Amino acid sequence: MFTLIFLIFLLNISLLVFRFTHPRCFWRMNQNKDRDEDMVKGCVFFFGTFQFPEEKDYFNKLLHIPTATEINQFPLAIAFSVDEVNRNPDLLPNASLGFDLLEGDCKTVPQLYSLLHFPEGSLDIRPNYLCDEGSSCVLMLSGPTWTVSEIAGTYVNIYPFQTVIHLTYGPFSPILSDREQFPSVYQMAPQDIYLALAMVSLMLHFNWNWIGLAISDNDQGIQFLSYLRREMEKNTVCFAFVNMIPVKTHSYLSRAEVYYNQIMTSSTKVVVIYGDTDSTLAVSFRRWQSLGIQRIWVTTSQWDVTTWKSDFTLNSFHGTLVFAHHHAEISSFKTFVQTLNPLQYSDEYLARLEWMNLKCELSDSKCKTLKNCISNASLQWLKVQTFDMAFSDDSYVIYNAVYTLAHIFHEMLLQEVYSVSKEDGKGQYPQCYKIHSLLRKTQFTNPVGDRVNMNQKENLQEEYDIFYIWNFPHGLGLKVKIGEFSPHFPRGQQLHLYEDMIEHATGSRQMPPSVCNADCGPGFRKFSQEGMADCCFDCSPCPQNEVSNETNVDKCVRCPEDQYANRVQNQCIPKSVVFLNYKDPVGMTLALMAFCFSTFTAVILGVFVQHRDTPIVKANNRNLTYILLISLIFCFLCTLLFIGYPNSAICILQQVTFGVVFTVAVSTVLAKTVTVLLAFKVTAPGKRKRSFLLSGAPNYIIVICTLIQIILCVIWLQFSPPFIDHDVHSEHDQIIIVCNKGSETAFYCVLGYHGSLALASFIVAFLSRNLPDTFNEAKLLTFSMLLFCSVWVTFIPVYHSTKGKVMVVVEVLSILISSAGLLGCIFVPKCYIILLRPERNSLQKLREKTSF
Repeated sequence: MFTLIFLIFLLNISLLVFRFTHPRCFWRMNQNKDRDEDMVKGCVFFFGTFQFPEEKDYFNKLLHIPTATEINQFPLAIAFSVDEVNRNPDLLPNASLGFDLLEGDCKTVPQLYSLLHFPEGSLDIRPNYLCDEGSSCVLMLSGPTWTVSEIAGTYVNIYPFQTVIHLTYGPFSPILSDREQFPSVYQMAPQDIYLALAMVSLMLHFNWNWIGLAISDNDQGIQFLSYLRREMEKNTVCFAFVNMIPVKTHSYLSRAEVYYNQIMTSSTKVVVIYGDTDSTLAVSFRRWQSLGIQRIWVTTSQWDVTTWKSDFTLNSFHGTLVFAHHHAEISSFKTFVQTLNPLQYSDEYLARLEWMNLKCELSDSKCKTLKNCISNASLQWLKVQTFDMAFSDDSYVIYNAVYTLAHIFHEMLLQEVYSVSKEDGKGQYPQCYKIHSLLRKTQFTNPVGDRVNMNQKENLQEEYDIFYIWNFPHGLGLKVKIGEFSPHFPRGQQLHLYEDMIEHATGSRQMPPSVCNADCGPGFRKFSQEGMADCCFDCSPCPQNEVSNETNVDKCVRCPEDQYANRVQNQCIPKSVVFLNYKDPVGMTLALMAFCFSTFTAVILGVFVQHRDTPIVKANNRNLTYILLISLIFCFLCTLLFIGYPNSAICILQQVTFGVVFTVAVSTVLAKTVTVLLAFKVTAPGKRKRSFLLSGAPNYIIVICTLIQIILCVIWLQFSPPFIDHDVHSEHDQIIIVCNKGSETAFYCVLGYHGSLALASFIVAFLSRNLPDTFNEAKLLTFSMLLFCSVWVTFIPVYHSTKGKVMVVVEVLSILISSAGLLGCIFVPKCYIILLRPERNSLQKLREKTSF
């Protein structure tokens, strides 16, 4: 890249020296004169053929047109096109194509209003040149603006349809396409219906959604605004501002500062320019550039030269993106310009050509006229220039218009309709009508290979080339093609950009952002601000367990139940499946506790079996003691059902085993308390209470209470049994496998039944607490039931305040603690006496205590 820049600088060193040693003039004829006058100028040409060479050089006539459209190529384009036609031996044999200007030069709009007419003496060359009195079919070419063509078309309408053929080379106008209002008008320019879509596609590619717009306040600008607004609304691209620049100079001057401040205060980095290059919009645009406004300008090919700046902006992102109609390159045009003989033309034209391509600025008081800017120069310097000499869209339209007229004249000559004898000269309408008919059917391939079809209904959709004007010092702009747009392809594939060329032109593949506010990145969602454009919004984090992995999303997406949102909420991550297992520290601890308690209970059972004949064991009903100890072993071991990966059978066994085994334990405690109470209340032998005690009736309490609990469990399993449940809500990053109780009511009925038995045991034991006897265990039963009830009363609120596997842990701990409470309160004191105080475990001690 740096090598290329060095070579270009080297090639232009002679020009740069010349430009520093000569005053540079910004050629603007009478720019400060008549400031209230409409700046838009237009030209109306009349075409015909010559059978003999004419003395007057029509090139000289063209190249001396005094017009404000000097930045356009149209004088050179017409001269080149006519010259190429006349050099073609296959077109117009023995004839030459010629033309003339209305009133000798181009006019402003007010001048056209006052001067546009067709008096007999107003034209130097009669239409069709074989101008005997019978020939009056006028072939006219007007442009470059809608206004000029509309004025010309309106005045043409005062003549019969068959006497005028009117072609336009300005942009396509919907008004001029009205065949009833303008029956003789044929527009050479293609319809720009896809220009707005092409521009919006480019904006979407670079993620621009905050765009400024400056247009001419006329029909052309308003139509483009409607097209652009429609496409922008479809794709959520918004206007930061819309500057509609008045066409009248005095109206513009009163608001020029407002338009400038609008651009300066706006946050947008991209501004679309659309309108006439010879208008107040062009003046405003030059002023913005001269004041150093750094923006990316998006415009059409008519503004190519206007956008070239004279400062050095190499490696700057701020440049001009140009949309031009796709057409083949006319390489011979540059050669034509370079080989013009400068001796035939005045120095004034050479200075104008200097401005047109190198933008000579009027910064020196000596440069009062064009002749002071340059003298004794030739066009040889053009051979080494890097400025763009490719045909602009308007020039290419003129090129096709000239060839269209040439083909019409050629066809007329072949049909011998164009050469009308004097005897037929009084009825000219069939002659011009024939030209109209031929024009509508004209189809041909121009010299560069592009198809020209005058049937508007059959015109192909226009394709666009996209250029980036890469600025060099002193306005030597290098126009680089960076992409193209074709409406033939499906939406989303119509724009194709050359990323490498963008990087070469700007130094990066990315363009500066142009947005109302920063994007809402992944993990955030946007919401509109009241009263603001759709492109202006605020960002807020996604709600819990919702994600967004794109920018500027309206709604976040909730993660599936088996996934959870990561910390930055831009991705859903699969949840890990967890359960209370033996590898978990908590599960391992609980399992170890259950094993230790059950082992300890088995040891106590062995102690009691070994000392079964001692008074302390006999005095507390050995059978009930054994049943209670065995049931406590199973109470401890049933907690192991709550640890490990559950299945349906285990879920059922968890609750049924817990319910039945605990019922046996608590009902055994109830039977022991009843036995103690009856033993101390029975004093006389033969009483019914004594026979009830001796018959072992308290033992039936265990069977009856257990049977009732079994019935409750059967009902539970019949209607709503426990099942495996996947708890996806307790932990955001885990799926907890737990056993669902099925029916919470049934579970609390089982638990409530345990509580009622424990409460009955507590009451009976409390009533028996003060009965005398060395081995009376009523106090121990009272404390055990108090502890048991406290544990399960506490269990209920704690259980409901936890979730997931913590609920399982709470239930297991409650089982272990309550079972350990029964074991500790009832049997540890007795084991203490049996093992450590055997002297107290004797009948003598029992009698002593009794006699006392």
